[in-house]
Amino acid sequence: MTQTTNLSSLIWSSADDVLRGLFKPSEYGRVILPFVVMRRLDCVLEPKKDEVYDLYTKYKDQISDPYPVISRQIGSPFFNTSKFDLSRIKSDPTNVLMNFNNYVQGYSQNVLDIIENFSISPLVEKLHKNKRLYLLIDKFTEFDLHPSKIDNHQMGSVYEELLRKFSEMSNEESGDHFTPRDVVKLLVSFVFGGDTENLQGEGKIRSVFDPCCGTGGMLTIGKEWVHENINPNLKIDLYGQELNDVTYSICKSDLLMMDENPENIRGPLSSISEDQFQGRKFDYMITNPPFGVSWKSEKEFVEEETKDPNGRFFVGTPRSSDGSLLFLQHMINKMNPEGSRIGLVFNGSPLFSGDAGSGESEIRKWIIENDWLECIVSLPDRMFFNTGITTYIWIVTNKKSDDRKGQVQLIDGTSFGSSMKKNLGEKGKEIKDQQIEELVQIHLDNSEGEYCKIYPNHFFGYTKVVIEQPLVEDGDIKTDRQGNPKPDSSKRDSERVLLSENVDEYYNREVKPHIPDSWMDRSKDKIGYEINFTKYFYKFAPPRSLEDISQDLKSLDDEIKRLSMEMTGE
Repeated sequence: MTQTTNLSSLIWSSADDVLRGLFKPSEYGRVILPFVVMRRLDCVLEPKKDEVYDLYTKYKDQISDPYPVISRQIGSPFFNTSKFDLSRIKSDPTNVLMNFNNYVQGYSQNVLDIIENFSISPLVEKLHKNKRLYLLIDKFTEFDLHPSKIDNHQMGSVYEELLRKFSEMSNEESGDHFTPRDVVKLLVSFVFGGDTENLQGEGKIRSVFDPCCGTGGMLTIGKEWVHENINPNLKIDLYGQELNDVTYSICKSDLLMMDENPENIRGPLSSISEDQFQGRKFDYMITNPPFGVSWKSEKEFVEEETKDPNGRFFVGTPRSSDGSLLFLQHMINKMNPEGSRIGLVFNGSPLFSGDAGSGESEIRKWIIENDWLECIVSLPDRMFFNTGITTYIWIVTNKKSDDRKGQVQLIDGTSFGSSMKKNLGEKGKEIKDQQIEELVQIHLDNSEGEYCKIYPNHFFGYTKVVIEQPLVEDGDIKTDRQGNPKPDSSKRDSERVLLSENVDEYYNREVKPHIPDSWMDRSKDKIGYEINFTKYFYKFAPPRSLEDISQDLKSLDDEIKRLSMEMTGE
């Protein structure tokens, strides 16, 4: 972390020297990130730079499209046919803009698509007009970003540290770009570690999908984890979709340099309204959708799909102010009939928001009654860079093992975080490798203990029963034509009765003795589901004694008097 943090800080400060006064700090990312990508590409392509230029010069007038020939001869799917790179552009300060444009246009189409998504042309024009383009190029050529110096894992951390700085400057939504690597490691440990048998053996191919993939960190860490811990020879195909054009471009460029198929990364488009993998099924799915982000701009499309019995959102939709559960529905739609595993990071809202009959409750009901919810893990607070709220990992699957069928495992991981020596934004805690191993083992053991509760599926369900009382006017109970008492809407109330209980018995025990003239309107019954995580792990702590409180107040009073005397000299 220290090396990548230092490098990202150096990149930031170097760029700041050039960009200050010309761009707002919140705009720096639009300039810095594409230049980081181009500099890393330069470092990767430099050994074959002259060979590629010679091949291009040789074939450009002989065949209509020399790019496939060049790709075969150099053994790489991406290259740059320009005689320039960032270092060589510096040799001709007079023509820096012309040469830069020639350099960008020299990229193979797969890279050019990435660069174009950064939308840097107007930014470059502005830099050149203000005589800053040369200076910025000069700064970036000082950094050696070759994979032999900065591996893919470290480079991903550099991108994310820079994004953290930019999101702080822009006051962007928490979790909008990426997930801390310790949280990702915990997530993939649960997703893949709970399915080791399916990942072993020779000749297998497995697919991993992230519908809001950001810079691609989850995908690459997941693949790396499987190769290091389960099967180094397993072929894993990575797929992702991303809405943000900058992070989409970073993800695609990184996967290109890792010999992954960049065409498997789609965007910049929303997975909710612009599903780029319609009909595709995946073996594993992992993601951290944005916390509490509105989907109002996609409401028309989503509501149209709710009308389709085979649509992703037919079962219901959450409130428009928080689209988290839409992503889970999207991923469930892409589960293989043979079996898939899903891992997501959520805030607390999907656990309990919405009353019986609401979209959120109906979604939870659908998931739990289909026996797809395997496990939920509560994480420590202050785990994310832009928020200190408590977050949760959900594990959802349509291939539960026999010992997990019909039940849900809850794990309290709130005490497993370690305080960091120095906060990174709001992030003040981290989950260390040993703590990850302990949590994963709790999951695999699947037995109740201090940090683990196991409940049958129906435990989370309840019947919301409407309780009526008679309408009384002038001392008389008003009745309908059949002689039944009319209900007083102002006195209407409801009770939640657990699915494990008999409603009539509950009413006769808990309601009737206190409101003798009440009755239940069972035609208004609604089934709801919620997961009150905090209640299940609540531990009573006795209040402090009055003596202890009085002593603390006396100590505080004495300290105030002492400070007052020091200030006044009395």
